[in-house]
Amino acid sequence: MLTFDQAGELLDEMAEAFPEEFYRGLNGGILLLPEAMPDPDFPDEELYIMGEYCDDQMGRYINLYYGSFAALAGMEGWTDEEWEDELYTTLAHEFTHHIEGLAGERGLEVRDETFLEQFREEHGE
Repeated sequence: MLTFDQAGELLDEMAEAFPEEFYRGLNGGILLLPEAMPDPDFPDEELYIMGEYCDDQMGRYINLYYGSFAALAGMEGWTDEEWEDELYTTLAHEFTHHIEGLAGERGLEVRDETFLEQFREEHGE
């Protein structure tokens, strides 16, 4: 299990590898927050919000939730490589939301909504 500090160091290294252009307009940066974020739309499922792109009165920023990663890592017995893969995949996903938001696109948002609809259907929600 990666500690909060280890996950933060890994996230910092990953963030540095993304092109500078990805940060245009991301005035709030990338935040690793300690809490877990169970998905409120699925209270009976072990579904977590891993990260979110925010565009609000505080600006544009990306939140990643260490507690969500840790909860799934504990349930699924992640290796360090799996931690790294999940952090990178989530960061890239949220960057995509940011870039699409700047361009006025919603492709990934629509895809996320479709995934959740399919999840509801499969789980009788």
